[in-house]
Parts: sequence; C-alpha cells; structure tokens
Amino acid sequence: MDKFAMIIFGASGDLTKRKLMPALYSLFRDKRLTGEFTILGVGRTVFTDESYRSYILEELQHFVKPEEQDMELMISFVTYLFYLPMDPAEVEGYSLLRQHLIELTGDINPNNLLFYLATPPSLYGVVPLHLKEAGLNTSGSRIIVEKPFGYDLESARELNRIYTSVFDEHQIYRIDHFLGKETAQNVLAFRFANGIFEPLWNRNYIDYVEVTAVENLGIEQRGGFYETAGALRDMVQNHLIQLVALTAMEPPAIFNADNFRNEVVKVYESLTPLNEIDLNEHIVRGQYTASGNKKGYREERGVASDSRTETYIAMKLGISNWRWSGVPFYIRTGKQMPTKVTEIVVHFRETPHQMFRCSGGNCPRANKLILRLQPNEGIVLKIGMKVPGAGFEVRQVTMDFSYADLGGVPGGDAYARLIDDCILGDATLFTRSDAVEASWRFFDPVLRFWSDTPNAPLYGYPAGTWGPLESEAMMREHGAEWTNPCKNLIHTEQYCEL
Repeated sequence: MDKFAMIIFGASGDLTKRKLMPALYSLFRDKRLTGEFTILGVGRTVFTDESYRSYILEELQHFVKPEEQDMELMISFVTYLFYLPMDPAEVEGYSLLRQHLIELTGDINPNNLLFYLATPPSLYGVVPLHLKEAGLNTSGSRIIVEKPFGYDLESARELNRIYTSVFDEHQIYRIDHFLGKETAQNVLAFRFANGIFEPLWNRNYIDYVEVTAVENLGIEQRGGFYETAGALRDMVQNHLIQLVALTAMEPPAIFNADNFRNEVVKVYESLTPLNEIDLNEHIVRGQYTASGNKKGYREERGVASDSRTETYIAMKLGISNWRWSGVPFYIRTGKQMPTKVTEIVVHFRETPHQMFRCSGGNCPRANKLILRLQPNEGIVLKIGMKVPGAGFEVRQVTMDFSYADLGGVPGGDAYARLIDDCILGDATLFTRSDAVEASWRFFDPVLRFWSDTPNAPLYGYPAGTWGPLESEAMMREHGAEWTNPCKNLIHTEQYCEL
C-alpha cells in the first residue's frame, strides 16, 4: 500500500486495546499490513509515542491469544504506532492533527487515510465536521464508525446527513463486527452454494425461524451506556436484524458490495410494519433480577434504582414478500442468560400425513436446521430415522458439521477481517445508509410506544434463566416454541453444557 495512515480516535479506550490493536497486530503478523504505513492514536489521555507503544505492547499480551503471540513481531508492530494527545471534540486540535500527518507520511497533502471512531457515540456527529474543517476529508480517505449509528430514526437520518456532507457514501464504513465473523458469512455460503436447500427455503416448507443471540453476563461496567441504549438499540436494531437478513435475503445476481447490500435493504423494506396488536402482544421486554449470587440490573453500578431499561427483548417479525409471507421470525436477545449462544434455527413444516405410531412416546417431529454462529460453531440438521428392531419407532437424530472437525474456526478476528476490507475498499460487509434508515424505520415505533406508554409491561426474570415466560406464550399462538440451546451443539440429548 502507498503511505497509508490509520488514525484511531479514542486510542486510549477499551475498544482499542481489546479489539483494534489485536486485530491490527493480526494483520501485521499475516503480512496484510505492508509497505509504508502508520497508525496514529488520538485521545485525551496524555501519552508520548514511546509510552503509548509500551502501553499497547503490554495490552497485546493480555488480549492476543497466547498461541498467536510472537514477542519479536509484537515489538516490531508497535514501532509503527504514534500518539497525539488531543480532545477530538475540539476543532482547534485538528490543524495540529493535519500537521502531524504531514510529518508522519511525508506528504504535503496526505490522502490515503483511514479514520476509526472508537469514541463515545456523542462524538460520531462531531469528528467528521472537524475533519472537514481541517481539510482531511480527502478523496482517498475513509471513515469507520462503530454502532450504534443513531438512537432512533431521526438521529440516524441526522448522522447520515452529516456524514454525506463530509464524505461520499463509498468512503463511509458503518461497522458491525457480527458480519465479520466467519460463521456469519458461512450462512451465505450454506444457502447459496448448496442447491439442495434453495427449493425448500420458502413459506411452502418452512414453518418458522428463530434467531437467538444471548449472553451469560450482565452489563459489567457499562451501566452508564446501557441505560441510554437497552437491548433493542444495542443488539436488535443491528445484529439480530442483520442475521434475519442473511437468512431471508434473495441471492444477489453477482456477489459484490452493491448487489449484496441491495438484497439486505430489500429484506428490511419488506418487514411487515408493526401494528397495535404487535406492539402489545408480539414484543416482550424484560430486565434481569437478582438470583443466587448474581445481582439484578437495577443493582448494577450506573443504573437507576427504578430503571425501565430492557436487558431482554423477544419479538415476532413478519416479512411481506412471496418467499416469506406467513412465516413468523422470532428473534430474541438478553443479558444474564444460562449460556452465551448465537444461532439461527429453521423449523421446517411437518409431513402432511403421520404414517408412524408414537411408539414409546417418540413421535416423529418436524425437521430442524440449526446454524450455530458461536460457540462450538457448526451446523446441525435434525431428521427422523427408524430405531433398529421390531416395529416402526421413529426418533429424531442429527446430521452435524462442526468447525472443530476442521481444526476450529479460523483464527482471523472479525475486526481484522473488516479493517482489512476497509483498507482494500471492499464495503460488502458494512452497513449502507439506506439500510440504517430502513432498519430504524421499522423499530422506531417500538421506541415511541414504550416512551408514550409508561405502563407498557417490563417483565422481571431471574438472572441465569431464559427470560420472561411471556416470551414463550407469545409463540404458542403459532404452535411454536423456543429452542433453548446448550453451549454444546451436538450430543445435546446426552448432556447440556451451559
């Protein structure tokens, strides 16, 4: 690459040390960062170049997998790091930033620049305008901005207006690390590289779909942030709806950034608008309460004692198009669940006629396809087979594939993949402005309903359980039920690891 410079705003923060620097080290180790490149950290914390390098070198030893650590390579990597103490919120520092980049790159007009906003969301609308003021929004520059991109439809539109006034759309990379995961991309490969499933992938053969992304941790030290976000803004409006799109989208005619993202937007625009019944009966929000040695959400630091912020949400969605009309998509996310799992479960319709008796109480059940994104990544197809011996007792068995059989999920970090794509100018796995607005357009009525209806139910659920029982009742009208997953993907009939 030609005199490339990456500028990280928020370079002394948690995201930088935990995710960005290990990802950049990974790219450096794999010789994906070559030629003349510079990584410039910007933040309010005071560091010199040398003290910042020492700080990052120490943090790399904590956050890079032990088997991927090479001290000689890490020492070499940090020599490319520089630091500029400045307040990103103040425009006065940006002329100094420009001068610093001129000195580091040797170019009077540095152009090949990548800005990364690892800052609080309050700065997302500030930094681009200051970059423009300093003339750093060059034709060769790009900017990566973290989620959440807006807090509602209006704020998302305002952010889009700000960014498109400073950069062209192809220069803006709205990052969501979920799409950088190998297993998320494998959903596309599974669907579109295997002809046997495509004829079945529609309302004629699929009964309902579940999308689950849950964690067995609380909010940890993020009380201040989570109080302003909640589960819908933190997970549903971005992560979960993208997994819905991967499951429901049509195959792009050509697999490139524009065509792929066009199909994602089509799914968002086909989401059936939520009516009053949906808002009251097909959305269940919850908040974890104290259980055993686990504290409740309202006891967390930075959380109001009477907080109405949801840590769990389950929803029923519909997609109004020919492929999916009448097929409910049930999505859920939550904190302090029994285990940490992200998976998509496709429930196929039952056979039109039941030929076999329920010998021993083991009635043949509908086929089920599980796409596990994390942990124990893999795919399971559940089918009915005859039990050996007399009679025709049919039981459900599994056909499974596990990444562990291939040596595990590739070590490539999701952030490394996405940063590498951005450096190369490939926007396929990044969110486009029309997708952001289409997603918010669908979820905005939920936020308004909660705001306008103070007594809208917020159910408590004990930490370590699968959430409010009301979420199960929501599914019964379709004859559906949640697949409460085990940490282990296979052999779940023998044991369930949490």
